[in-house]
Amino acid sequence: MGKFARSWALAKASMSVLRSDKELLVFPLLSVLAVMLVAATFLLPLFGLGALDGAQRGDSVPPLFYLWAFAFYLVQYFVVFFFTTALVGAAMVRLDGGDPTVGTGLRIAAGKWVSILGYAAIAATVGMILRGIEQRAGIVGRIVAGFVGVAWTLATFLTVPVLVAQDVGPVEAVKESATLLKRTWGEGLIGNGGIGLVGGLVMATVMIVGAALVVFLVQAGLGGLAVAVGVCALLAFVGIALVQSALGGIYSAALYRYAVAGDAPAGFDGVLLRDAFQRKA
Repeated sequence: MGKFARSWALAKASMSVLRSDKELLVFPLLSVLAVMLVAATFLLPLFGLGALDGAQRGDSVPPLFYLWAFAFYLVQYFVVFFFTTALVGAAMVRLDGGDPTVGTGLRIAAGKWVSILGYAAIAATVGMILRGIEQRAGIVGRIVAGFVGVAWTLATFLTVPVLVAQDVGPVEAVKESATLLKRTWGEGLIGNGGIGLVGGLVMATVMIVGAALVVFLVQAGLGGLAVAVGVCALLAFVGIALVQSALGGIYSAALYRYAVAGDAPAGFDGVLLRDAFQRKA
């Protein structure tokens, strides 16, 4: 409950920024559309050619398949990081008292595209390695990959804000992210709640309630109304996901400001930001 209370307070603080700049919702929407386009571009031809059948049967996979997989990871990560950079950049302008637009965020991301591509290449490499460990080492591999994945997520939590605020390359940004986290919150970090906790609970509630209503209406013979309720629940789920993504970008920008300056941006509680992470017991 303590984690949820802190997460809820941080979500409200981030929401106040989002209410001031509703344009920030455009960035996660563009990211989702771009990711869908990337997935269609890479996956549909493979399904059409039956190229995935051999991999599903456990047959040997040709080297070109791994090159394709890496290219898919690379482009997908680049798209996600590009729009996340635009979101965080616009959020930082707002936290500094400015009035950003969608164009403001896109210009910030466009000016960092080389570093974003480099960071995407690093993330794609890490993703491929972790995927390989999961597939080749069974349950032990999944456990190891899970721990490494969590450590990587924590270490790179502030990488995008670093790329936005500093003129550094992707490797330096990852190192600076880890350094800021260690210097501000100490060694042996673990997550202590956040925007994702609130968003996850809200989305789960929407889906459970929506599914229950659909089942009830179908059993009552109201199929048309059940479809309408299902569509509304799906749209609500997507809308909450977009808001959660925007709040996450604002939250990471606020955490970066706190880690660098030592005080909380306007509208945020310094105690909550200080407790964003905690040490392992």
